[in-house]
Amino acid sequence: MHLPRLLIISLIPLSILQAREATDRPNVVIIYLDDSGHGDYAHNGNPVIETPNISKLASQGTSFTQFYVTSPACSASRYSLLTGRYPAHSQLGSWVIGPGTKSHLREEETTIAEGLKAVGYATGMFGKWHLGSPNKSNQMSPASLPLAHGFDRWVGTNVSHDYANSKLLASDPKGEDPIPGYREVARNLPSDVEASESLTGRYTAAAVDFIKAHKKQPFFAYIAHNQPHLGLFASDEFKGKSRRGLLGDVMAEVDHSVGQIMDTLKAEGIEKNTLIFFASDNGPWVKFRDAAQHKKYGEARMHVGYAMPFRDGKGSCWEGGHRVPGIFYWPGVIPAQRQLNPASTLDVLPTIFALTGSKHPHTKKLDGRDIRPLLASKKFPGQLAEFEFYYSHSRNQPIAIRLGPWKLMTAIPSQTGNKYGFQASDEKPLLFNVEQDISERINRAAKHPQRVQEMLEKLKKQRGGH
Repeated sequence: MHLPRLLIISLIPLSILQAREATDRPNVVIIYLDDSGHGDYAHNGNPVIETPNISKLASQGTSFTQFYVTSPACSASRYSLLTGRYPAHSQLGSWVIGPGTKSHLREEETTIAEGLKAVGYATGMFGKWHLGSPNKSNQMSPASLPLAHGFDRWVGTNVSHDYANSKLLASDPKGEDPIPGYREVARNLPSDVEASESLTGRYTAAAVDFIKAHKKQPFFAYIAHNQPHLGLFASDEFKGKSRRGLLGDVMAEVDHSVGQIMDTLKAEGIEKNTLIFFASDNGPWVKFRDAAQHKKYGEARMHVGYAMPFRDGKGSCWEGGHRVPGIFYWPGVIPAQRQLNPASTLDVLPTIFALTGSKHPHTKKLDGRDIRPLLASKKFPGQLAEFEFYYSHSRNQPIAIRLGPWKLMTAIPSQTGNKYGFQASDEKPLLFNVEQDISERINRAAKHPQRVQEMLEKLKKQRGGH
């Protein structure tokens, strides 16, 4: 017997009939890797690392050829991503919050999670925090961890997994170990190989559960993988599967995680209502290209990635430390394109807030821009000012500036040392055209004295403004 058409329509769930438009408070997923270089991906030309799901994000979304993070190290980079502000505002004191410090993300800062939560989003974090660490007595304040900064749920590590007192924690209303509201899942991750190998899969499973649980309301999922930060860990399913050794195995597992997130969004019918942003916190840790230097893990886990074609990597203000993949994927809204204009993680918060109707308090200066015109100019027309960007050193103060295609450097911090033969200071800065000279080999300062002076004045003003 055939049911009347009117009755069939009446049986369709009300939630489907009342589904949000794609651009009406979209879900937001941020996937942030740790120490992954520009050259660690198939879509950027790596011939032996397979990342098909990330390639899909890049080929079917907007992939920036010039995308930057504000710091070449973990904590300061994550601060800028979550707040839209330069690390000099942070009062962290250093670009990495190591064990034994009281520094943490301050409560008066507004994060992406807080802004979205204020307009009705469910918020979950799955991965490395590194914006609040154990102090010398190995205790942590609730104010230093994600639940105090807008997240409803968290499972992840407090610092990088290579620290001796790194912990895997999970939010738990009844948890009191090590602090109220959290449950300790594992500790001393360098010694706990099983726990370290489980991190990528554990974060993915928790994120998938979170997405399924909140598919009927707008949500924000921040997935911050510990990999491929040294030492490298992959689960049994991916060990020995890559032509690029353990690094390839690790990247294959991260790519599989990306695929699981994409598949979940599609299966739940919310793919076209979800913005995915993908990036890394800084370039690869090329200091340890020679594995014998690293005593903690030994050679077996020391497969360092690639920043090529850029110079140097993590801990450096050369392009290889700050320039990473930057991909925005949103089917039906953001077109497939290679975006040649530069952008940075500073632009993520203002853009997401503009898309979701979130508000930012006027008491804090935002350093990023709303880059919707770069992502989808037909839907979000407008013109952006010339790209102006500042590179930070280990004390989070600006030491280099990019303006348009030009980059001026007044110092050369690098964990690999100054092996390139350049010297830089305020008195004798370096000037490169990083669109024509992507490996920063030709100092053009002598030929462009007026440009040098103008950029140096801007850099000094920026230092004074913090």
